[in-house]
Amino acid sequence: MAKVNQTKKDKKKGPKVIQQIRQIYTYTHADDPALPWLLLSALLLPIVVGVVAGLLLHWGWITWTFMVILTIMLGVLLFTMTLTKRADKVGYAKLEGQPGAAVSVLGNINKAGFNFPQTPVWVDPKTKEAIWRGTGYNGIYLLAEGNSQRTKRPLERQKQAIKGVTAGSNIPVYTLSIGTGEGQVRLRDLRKAVLKCKSYEPAEHKFAFMNKIRPRRRFMLTKFELETLDDRLRTLQEKRGMGIPKGMDPTRPQRISRRAMRGR
Repeated sequence: MAKVNQTKKDKKKGPKVIQQIRQIYTYTHADDPALPWLLLSALLLPIVVGVVAGLLLHWGWITWTFMVILTIMLGVLLFTMTLTKRADKVGYAKLEGQPGAAVSVLGNINKAGFNFPQTPVWVDPKTKEAIWRGTGYNGIYLLAEGNSQRTKRPLERQKQAIKGVTAGSNIPVYTLSIGTGEGQVRLRDLRKAVLKCKSYEPAEHKFAFMNKIRPRRRFMLTKFELETLDDRLRTLQEKRGMGIPKGMDPTRPQRISRRAMRGR
């Protein structure tokens, strides 16, 4: 009975994979007309190379069998890699410039320890420019979306607020400006830029000669320290809030104008 259920699951899994490939292809081909030719080239290139090598080296039928299987597998692998890469390129191009694109890219980062909440720490209601904050074992990240000059001052205010929470520690704060302008990080390079953010501190070895050989070490938070940091930043965000309009007390119910209710 268990084998029958497993067989049914395998049959369902097969069509789902093919359906996903079709969806990715349709999604990408709409903005990438050269996609079919690139995929065909990636699929046929290992096969052509294998056939030419076999004719030149005069392989036997056993070698031919193994090489045909190998080249087909390589072709499928290159086909999948090309499709994934082109789909990512199209996806990043569509997300470029949209509010919240940075945190959507980093929300599913596959490295352990990273945490990028979906709520921004600062938003300009007019321009929709925003600042997002995240954490990792390497420190704290501030991501500014929009014009780098307009977000410069809010970034400094956020850094000052973080210093009040991390006072007495040497936790580094990395600032990244996301956009297409000069000196900004493109959305497609954001994940790589975040992973490259590293800081170093004095090693302080017990032996003097070790300090000369390796004078510094990479800064890394422990799991407990990272959890404590996340809790403190979460509390900071709850205290600061997201900009309640002036003159409004959120703890009291607001008066409703009876004149505005007339005619209902």
